[in-house]
Amino acid sequence: MRFSRVCRWQVGNWQAGKWIASKWIVALGCAVASTAYADDDKHFSAVIERAQQLAEAPYQTPEETLPEVLRELNYDTYRQIRFDPDHAYWRNESPFSLQLFHSGFLFQTPVALNVIENDTASPLPFSAEDYSYDGNAEKLKEHDLSGSDHAGFRLHYPLNNEEYADEFAVFLGASYFRIVGRDQAYGLSTRGLAIDTASPEGEEFPAFREFWLYKPSADAKQIELLALMDSPSVSGAYRFIIEPGEKTQVEVEAELFAREDIAKLGVAPLTSMFTYGEASRERPDDFRPQVHDSDGLLMHTGSDEWIWRPLTNPEQLRTSTFADSSPQGFGLMQRERDFNRYLDIEAQYHRRPSQWVVPLDAWGPGHVELVEIPTPDETHDNIVAYWVADDALNAGESRRLHYLTHTLNTQPEEHHLGRVIRTRHGSAGVPGQEDSAAPGERQFIVDFQGGALEDIAADQPVELDISTHQGEVKLPQVTALPIGGWRASFRLSASDQPSDVRLRLMLNDEPVSETWNYVWYPDAG
Repeated sequence: MRFSRVCRWQVGNWQAGKWIASKWIVALGCAVASTAYADDDKHFSAVIERAQQLAEAPYQTPEETLPEVLRELNYDTYRQIRFDPDHAYWRNESPFSLQLFHSGFLFQTPVALNVIENDTASPLPFSAEDYSYDGNAEKLKEHDLSGSDHAGFRLHYPLNNEEYADEFAVFLGASYFRIVGRDQAYGLSTRGLAIDTASPEGEEFPAFREFWLYKPSADAKQIELLALMDSPSVSGAYRFIIEPGEKTQVEVEAELFAREDIAKLGVAPLTSMFTYGEASRERPDDFRPQVHDSDGLLMHTGSDEWIWRPLTNPEQLRTSTFADSSPQGFGLMQRERDFNRYLDIEAQYHRRPSQWVVPLDAWGPGHVELVEIPTPDETHDNIVAYWVADDALNAGESRRLHYLTHTLNTQPEEHHLGRVIRTRHGSAGVPGQEDSAAPGERQFIVDFQGGALEDIAADQPVELDISTHQGEVKLPQVTALPIGGWRASFRLSASDQPSDVRLRLMLNDEPVSETWNYVWYPDAG
């Protein structure tokens, strides 16, 4: 069998029942048997063999080889270490070029880098000559930094114009990597794997320990790299085929080998930030109307239903599961792309990409899981979404993964239904009428536009299909909007349990919009 070929970084853990997830920005830039691969896959086969060997032995914590002077670096000094662009690898030989990240500060466990050229893999050694050491970092020149190796790397390509090689992909920290497409700015992060996320026992963070990058040709349109992952519970071999463009895409192939039983294996995890948005009741004293890298979770189910769940910044950690079988896709989306909705010149949240995951093999039964973590501000990533299969991965078993993930500015091309453009809620009371609403009643409005709704005139009998688990829905109605599109509105009389509401627009008994799903918690106000 052969597989088809088609800054901000987070350090987090679970401490004393509380998720700690810190992010910072550097201004730099199902079980399967052993698989046989064709001769031209020998390097990937070798990484798979190494991963399997690792899983058959007890886990070994990586050796601490980093010089003490680098382990003790603070944030400000680390930022004064910069890779020299004139030293970028391949910059005169290919449209792709490679720049490196220095070890130190948060990055205490270096990774080994190799380059595959002419079918031969050779180590890419650390060289202090590749970096400039400014300010307080200049004193590092007095120390022997050999053996410090690399923290990670970033890839460049003329993404927006032919004259400049833009940074479009970064691999840095644990199994995190980020990609951007044309005219986009870094936002959410992708991970190789998520293990026991939001679990009381604590999350495990697998890490890429070594990479092999195929040297790209002079006319390359994509770049390929391999990675070896290891952690206490699992080891794995990964292949990434990355194609930059308007929608930068990454084909991910992996072979995982379980060293221990894994309670929750999160596949294709996406990590993002949501501090507050249009439906948030509580917000800081801030001139910006909204602050988030993503504003909703979109799912395309195996039964061809499109589901939209707006994100929240909860008061307590919340985990939502969306049962499905063989999903067609899911992703964290940044739908609101108007600068006027953020007013942030520096962060440019309107340019943050959405990211979509498409299985290339049938994933079978399982669920998409959404984790929302309380955060006081935008310096913390607090949103995680991933797929969990019903079949557990137990010690001694292996599993193959194959999926595509890509950035986008709008919606997936196959999404043709009307989409949610606005979610708002407030007191159901009518001003001047004290008895207009029962205590605790909330008024919700959900506005839809685009897709199939564009061809539906305002006098058509569009109906509202709405249901709730817990609570009582009152006065449901659907109204044409004067700016085009349709508004669904209703009152919710909440119970003492969370109310899980679903609604969609129907015409002639057929859905003409995606399904809006929202959970109202009675302790939310």
